[in-house]
Amino acid sequence: MKYGLYLPNFGPFGDARFLAELARDAERAGWDGFFLWDHVARPGAPPVVDPWIALAAIAVATERIRIGAMVTPLARRRPWKVARETVSLDRLANGRLIFGAGLGSSGGANVEWEAFGEETDLARRARLLDEGLAILDGLWRGEPFEFEGRELTVRSAHFSPRALQSPRIPVWIAAYWPNRAPLRRAARWDGLFALFRDGPPDDARQLAEAVAFVRESRASDSAFDVVYCADRETPLEPYARAGATWWLAHLKPDAFGASWTEPWPLERMRARIAQGPPRV
Repeated sequence: MKYGLYLPNFGPFGDARFLAELARDAERAGWDGFFLWDHVARPGAPPVVDPWIALAAIAVATERIRIGAMVTPLARRRPWKVARETVSLDRLANGRLIFGAGLGSSGGANVEWEAFGEETDLARRARLLDEGLAILDGLWRGEPFEFEGRELTVRSAHFSPRALQSPRIPVWIAAYWPNRAPLRRAARWDGLFALFRDGPPDDARQLAEAVAFVRESRASDSAFDVVYCADRETPLEPYARAGATWWLAHLKPDAFGASWTEPWPLERMRARIAQGPPRV
């Protein structure tokens, strides 16, 4: 199992330099990954940093850990622009980028979706996600590419350079168990970012059920990651037995007994990073 950190990209963490410092500390403490939320605005108008700008700073500040945004709502992005950004970042990081994607959270929708005229219909958002992922995969390969979908079209495109990782930048799909459609989507890609409505002690059982469903839906025997994100310290063995290959410590205020609206306990958060990952 690998171990990573999962941080918001707003509030006190809404600063690229500060996140790069934390990522450097995390690498020194032995963590395997450093992942950010992907939001453009949040309720209450806290400071927000663009995750891709922050990830570029993190890539330069580190050498070993895997990095990425979890999760990017591809429906509100132009996939060809994302393809150019992710290839550039993957090469800057020497092949350490992971691309996390999903429909996008409904929390704070009025400031992040409706406020900018973004798509709110989940069925159309799902089509945009699937077509956007197909376009990313095609453009990442650095070969002539065309695509004709219901929502998106690409005509005679050829992006260079190609992504550093082969056959592509790994794609992790966020899915809430027991929703089957996003789990089937995850099965077509490289990893599952598993989410659950009910937390411990029931989520290890739910993770095992989600992993079993995805494995049954897979058409490939290639490597596949299963990511479990925890906002509290829990025994890791049940999640390893359930199939988790990554365990992420969710650094957010309420994981440290604070609220989102009061000053964040930054010293305790930094101390948790410096403590290093747990081990099975």
